[in-house]
Amino acid sequence: MKKSEVFKEIVEHRRSNRHFSEDIEVPDESVLSALTLAQLSPNSSNMQLWGFYWIKSKDLLEQMTPLCMGQSAARTAKHLIVFVTRQGLWKERAEWNYNNIKTAIQGEPTKLNKRGLSYYKKLMPIIYRHDPFGFNTLFRKGIVFYKGFKKSFMRFESHADQRVMLHKSCALAAQTFMLAMASEGFDTCPMEGFDAKRVKKHLNLPKDAEITMIVAVGKGTEKGIHSERMRVPLEEVIFIR
Repeated sequence: MKKSEVFKEIVEHRRSNRHFSEDIEVPDESVLSALTLAQLSPNSSNMQLWGFYWIKSKDLLEQMTPLCMGQSAARTAKHLIVFVTRQGLWKERAEWNYNNIKTAIQGEPTKLNKRGLSYYKKLMPIIYRHDPFGFNTLFRKGIVFYKGFKKSFMRFESHADQRVMLHKSCALAAQTFMLAMASEGFDTCPMEGFDAKRVKKHLNLPKDAEITMIVAVGKGTEKGIHSERMRVPLEEVIFIR
């Protein structure tokens, strides 16, 4: 079977199943394999500013149900994965990338090596640095105004822009995880219906963590599929220019 056919089968199998079988367990090995693949997801500048919190103990799963608004997906899940962004790790991850490039250099640094070193040492602090008074935002606004006055330039200014970028990367990881679980023959349900403040406190998540979504995992049932998969016509979402 061609890779494209296998992928099509996986994508078509993946549905948001809202009720999981009580009798069928999901092996830890399958979840770990899917999380390992999720880490390979594309992310901005390879900063990997995310965290995957794997909940599998029965007691904690039960405690999470009311925090997820009592959803049946949470109530019947064998595992829950909380996908979070971690902006506070930007210095550590920038340094990690910088050191990886530096270690790989053999002999005289090439132009590409120098660009990479400068990218993580100089540009990443400008992009990710945040302060409660907004000085860094004003600095970025000034750069964007000056650089973008006469030519195309990345319009990246506020803390909101930083948060959007982080959640984009984290959502890509969550999607990879769900497709990987589908390839293992299991089902998932991404949930946005949860009390983020209480979940963060209950799991003792780091101060900088923001929850992108919680994904419930199990063996789906017919009860968990509420209707046929419906999508608007392609001409309403695909625009050729």
